[in-house]
Amino acid sequence: MNASLSAVEKIMENAPRVPQHPSEDVPASPAEELREEAPIVPSHPSQDVPASPAEASPSRPVPGPDVNRPQKVERDLNTTPTRVAVSYKTEAKKEPQKEVTKPEPVMETEAVEVISETPSRSRRETVKPVKKKKSHLKAFFISLLIFLALISAGGYFGYQYVQSSLLPVDANSKEYVTVQIPEGSNVQEIGSALEHSGVIKHGVIFAFYAKYKNYSDLKAGYYNLQKSMSTEDIIKELQKGGTPEPQEPSLADLTIPEGYTIDQIAQAVGQLQGEFKEPLTADAFLAKVQDDNFISQEVAKYPNLLESLPTKESGVRYRLEGYLFPATYSIKESTTIESLIDEMLAAMDKTLTPHYSAIKSKNLTVNELLTIASLVEKEGAKTEDRKLIAGVFYNRLNLGMPLQSNIAILYAQGKLGQNISLADDAGIDTSINSPYNVYTKPGLMPGPVDSPSQDAIEASINQTKSENLYFVANVTDGKVYYAVTQEEHDRNVAEHVNSKLTQNSSSN
Repeated sequence: MNASLSAVEKIMENAPRVPQHPSEDVPASPAEELREEAPIVPSHPSQDVPASPAEASPSRPVPGPDVNRPQKVERDLNTTPTRVAVSYKTEAKKEPQKEVTKPEPVMETEAVEVISETPSRSRRETVKPVKKKKSHLKAFFISLLIFLALISAGGYFGYQYVQSSLLPVDANSKEYVTVQIPEGSNVQEIGSALEHSGVIKHGVIFAFYAKYKNYSDLKAGYYNLQKSMSTEDIIKELQKGGTPEPQEPSLADLTIPEGYTIDQIAQAVGQLQGEFKEPLTADAFLAKVQDDNFISQEVAKYPNLLESLPTKESGVRYRLEGYLFPATYSIKESTTIESLIDEMLAAMDKTLTPHYSAIKSKNLTVNELLTIASLVEKEGAKTEDRKLIAGVFYNRLNLGMPLQSNIAILYAQGKLGQNISLADDAGIDTSINSPYNVYTKPGLMPGPVDSPSQDAIEASINQTKSENLYFVANVTDGKVYYAVTQEEHDRNVAEHVNSKLTQNSSSN
């Protein structure tokens, strides 16, 4: 028994001890010492490390007595903690293989080109870097073209915008807008006022346009402007000048040319278009100029002008013929036929006011002066001729000779103001039974035959004195030839009238 225990103790002494705690130092066996000399490299799942030579060799048997131990000893071993040497399979230490990184080729930044995946043979070929100078030049020209295109587009659209701003705000508008331009306003302030009133689109462009065109004579005042007016039209109105006070807008202009008869004036009135207070027709105009009550009202209003107005019994066609001054009249919404005729009479009265005393000093009535002036208006075109022709008429009147004017005969025939040929003018019926036949009757007609101009009126007041009793005008150039005797006059007629008529008839 004692011998068995001694054998067990020897075995235990020779057996390697396993430390129970990390801090406990247990002498290692010779085999373990060998294992300690070779450091163990931790295994990695992807790395197979060969085992050390000590671990690769088979375990040496532990010397000792026969393994057939007594049963009691086995029980003691089973109940007593046994320090067992644990062997780990280790592989021979292998130095980690360093990965050799192949240096990348160094290229100039200006010549970098993406290398696509190509076969190994093509990659072995020499890659020639592409220089970027051509790319930079191409990019420059593209940028330049884009810049020029933007400049061109901007200039085009800018030009279109400016042109559009100069057009009417509403070409179909008939509405009038009263605009005040204060005294001392500059072109920018005028443009701002017009834009604020809605008659132009852009005040700044208006100012720029006015400066560009050198329009510096724009005047202050009140203006009646329309949205259908262009910038150029508005500038023309501003150059004319406004009124000191606001005025009713004009819907139309009625122009009565010099030498018009009442029949022609009525036709012009009938052509007016607009929304007026009452219809402005030719028939309404002719009815009003023959209205005795209206005429009496006007005689009381303009006594100096109408005191010598002819009566119905005199044989005149229209009592107011020759008294309606030829001019341009603004037709407003409130304009009526009566107010229009009154305005024409007022214009004639204003024209004659400086000459009423001179007319009386000539022992003439206003009606007689206007009658002479109505003939002078049609017989001559130039002021000097009109004065000479008026002198001839005065000479003939003073001698009691008939005036022998074709103008009066044409009026009696209802042809004055119409397109009359030279042949018709020369072949007038001088025997017509009419108070206007100044071929058979000496003296003046009962009244004027048309509305004379201011020039004809003043020529009739300030006539050129001479001994001439005759005159005739060349039918081709209008030059007037004067004569003192009948014989001289007949030669002038034959040379300057009859010969021309013969040439015209033969050519036809």
